[in-house]
Amino acid sequence: MANHKSTLRRIRSVKSKTLSNKFYHKTMRNSLKDFRNEDDKSKLTEMHPILVSKIDKLVKKGVIHKNKASNLKSKLSKNLN
Repeated sequence: MANHKSTLRRIRSVKSKTLSNKFYHKTMRNSLKDFRNEDDKSKLTEMHPILVSKIDKLVKKGVIHKNKASNLKSKLSKNLN
């Protein structure tokens, strides 16, 4: 266990950040699954920009890597077309 005050504080703050990152990551994955299972073209074109913005926000927060995000977005575009 850590001995320094700052390290103990860091451990406490990391717990809450980990929980929020897990929530946002799981939300994005559920949206991806819904997008992939959708058959209606109009709904897909409606969902695409929302999903891309979710992915970009995760990159900005540092939850996922930018290359993973670009791979996901290109696959989404292929799926849409």
